[in-house]
Amino acid sequence: MSPRAAWRLESLGFTRSYDYVAGKVDWFAAGLPRAGKRASVLRVVEVAHRDAATCGLTDRLGDVASRTRDAGQDACLVLNDQDVVLGRVRARAFDGDPDLPVEGAMEAGPTTIRPDKTVEEMAERLRSRSIPSIVVTTSEGRLVGTFHVDEAERRLADEAESCLCYE
Repeated sequence: MSPRAAWRLESLGFTRSYDYVAGKVDWFAAGLPRAGKRASVLRVVEVAHRDAATCGLTDRLGDVASRTRDAGQDACLVLNDQDVVLGRVRARAFDGDPDLPVEGAMEAGPTTIRPDKTVEEMAERLRSRSIPSIVVTTSEGRLVGTFHVDEAERRLADEAESCLCYE
């Protein structure tokens, strides 16, 4: 809402009104309540894995490889101190020099998607390109999680089964 509207609500006695500057898309991306015709549409933010392996630019490759493998994952997302995604280290890089800082082994700027996108749209798009998963970030580049096509499609199928549709 605009600052003017927030101030007006406050003048009417609403003590908790906010000027939400980021906008509707970021509101949806944060997983906050939605209303309207498409409010019930499943969004990426609702299925994103929040447990991605993460590391910093100066972490040693050997330590990162060990932690990532122990977590059962095949890549580590490189974050700064604000949780902004700077890069990704894939499993094939883990066999490199274990003392090398991650910065020397990472792929800079991995492709990301926004959490407000619909699960159906993103699953279809990634499947058509044979991409099994993708990084999900906010518009500021902060990590939300990872989106996995197979799991998203299972979730869509489950939702379709549980829907009671009348003709």
